[in-house]
Amino acid sequence: MHCAMYSIYTELARKNLLRSVFFLPLRPKYRIYNRMKPQFLIGAATSGSGKTTFTMGLLRALKKRGLNVQPYKCGPDYIDTQYHSIAADNVTVNLDTFMASQTHVQQVYNQYGEKADACVVEGVMGLFDGYNKRQGSSAEIAALLQLPVILVVNAKSTAYSVAALLYGYKHFDPNIKIAGVIFNQVSSYSHFTYLKEACTDARVRCLGYLLNTEQVKVPSRHLGLTLQAKQEMDTVIERISEMIEETIDVDAILELTSTGFPCAYSLPYSSENEKRTNYKKKNLTIAIAKDAAFNFTYRENIDRLKEIAHIVYFSPLHSKELPTADILYFPGGYPELFARQLYRKRKIMEQVKDFAEKGGKIFAECGGMMYLTRTLTAKKGGTAYSMCDILPIDASMENAKLHLGYRSMQIGDTIWKGHEFHYSDVLNPTELPSIAEQYTAKGMKVKTPIYRYKNVVAGYTHWYWGENDFLDFWKE
Repeated sequence: MHCAMYSIYTELARKNLLRSVFFLPLRPKYRIYNRMKPQFLIGAATSGSGKTTFTMGLLRALKKRGLNVQPYKCGPDYIDTQYHSIAADNVTVNLDTFMASQTHVQQVYNQYGEKADACVVEGVMGLFDGYNKRQGSSAEIAALLQLPVILVVNAKSTAYSVAALLYGYKHFDPNIKIAGVIFNQVSSYSHFTYLKEACTDARVRCLGYLLNTEQVKVPSRHLGLTLQAKQEMDTVIERISEMIEETIDVDAILELTSTGFPCAYSLPYSSENEKRTNYKKKNLTIAIAKDAAFNFTYRENIDRLKEIAHIVYFSPLHSKELPTADILYFPGGYPELFARQLYRKRKIMEQVKDFAEKGGKIFAECGGMMYLTRTLTAKKGGTAYSMCDILPIDASMENAKLHLGYRSMQIGDTIWKGHEFHYSDVLNPTELPSIAEQYTAKGMKVKTPIYRYKNVVAGYTHWYWGENDFLDFWKE
């Protein structure tokens, strides 16, 4: 309803009939449609259609044209975002309507896209797939930000029949504008001609295709982003961008998706995002673990920390000393892939343990939490490597099983929202009880704990604090 109302208001504003009545309050630095720029969401008919492959290649192709491109990712993903950053040479921003209010999502989109020449949002799963029907879906984000959609379709096992699919996506929701379609996994140009005919009859603009080839196969998402892995990914991205320039009409994409920026806020306006202006920088230093083992962070989380404290980085894999800090933050990552290297850095582990025992504040998520345990077993039948020995629990990958989904909890008066994604398990968890109950997006209780030992707060969930005060984690 808000989207339909908003489209009417937008048209009136373009005609100068509504200048300041319906769109206030807006942040002063944003003017209504102050310029046109290419901005769009890359969605897909289904998961596995090739969104990330196409997004990475297109980001690189636009960068090579001299454009400053701001990438975004729908949902809580923290792996594809790193691939985007390699491709575009800009840090990706997560947009998630479960973890944040709609106003906050709009504000974040505007804030980071302000200086960009183009804004490219990669969707999540199928276009209309959300945590509750279409709630949290790419389509919801596209409607919220008034973004046209470039639809990626896996054409490996289809030809003219794709016309019915395209017709359905075009007409299912009038608030979603399908600007055009890209076909992936195409076997030959002859195959592509059938797909083009389907587009013509479905009245959807065909923007090109990517061939089914091993040359652009994306490495596993779970190998850790070491320097070598980044270099290999960079090579793959370059190949994809070259293919895109040959078989996809990039100029048409830029022309079809050029719309007014910034996105104006939905009505009714929510002032939740304005809470951030109430926090003043404190005399604090927050040290963040950052290397190949610990790198799952949200850009907005880090920027919020920069607003309240001085930020320094260190590497549990390579640093010789723990930096002087008031708070240590260990984000998630792949400690299981570097268990032996971490084990050998005993000095820094001892410093972390000493910091915790003296009452220092530590916040750890997923892989960061595993680093604080007594031992970490990286594979079935493998060695149990000693870790920091702060939490009286042991982490193991021996019975690897995926734990996945949105999470929410309450500590004090603060509601926290985040996402759980891990294969490891905690052994003997009863020795350290959870300080809060966690729930799924549909309100079902889960067993995932959030631990508290002295001033150490740790758990498997990756939390988003774009609208919260990070220091509230230590409130009673």
